[in-house]
Amino acid sequence: MPAKRRLTMRQLRQMLRLAGSGISSREIAVMLGVARSTVQDNLKRAALAGLTWPLPGELTDDALEHRLFARAGVRQGQRRRQEPVWAELSIELKKPGVTLLILWEEYRSVHPDGYGYSRYVAARFMLRLQRMSQGSR
Repeated sequence: MPAKRRLTMRQLRQMLRLAGSGISSREIAVMLGVARSTVQDNLKRAALAGLTWPLPGELTDDALEHRLFARAGVRQGQRRRQEPVWAELSIELKKPGVTLLILWEEYRSVHPDGYGYSRYVAARFMLRLQRMSQGSR
């Protein structure tokens, strides 16, 4: 698979100009020598940023890049779940009658969109493995 090469600002501006003149994504891709999905992705970014051709004259390359790629790497709908306080859970687990299931139910009552039970147990297990490996160093 070929290495990803970054588009230049000149190519991005040309892409916006060609799209503004009504040329299809497929034709733009052929003209610029990039994948059609790359053209579609960048045109979508421009639309979300409210950019249309002609671009404002005062829009520098840095400003254009910031407007197009400010949220690069951030997936929509992805969020970090609230982590349990593992140190407190370790102490709680030492008490008689306390199980991971009980602690997880308490965790989910406070954080309804938190980890599911299997992920909760797996995270606990991984934390334990990390501690064991640190102790054997």
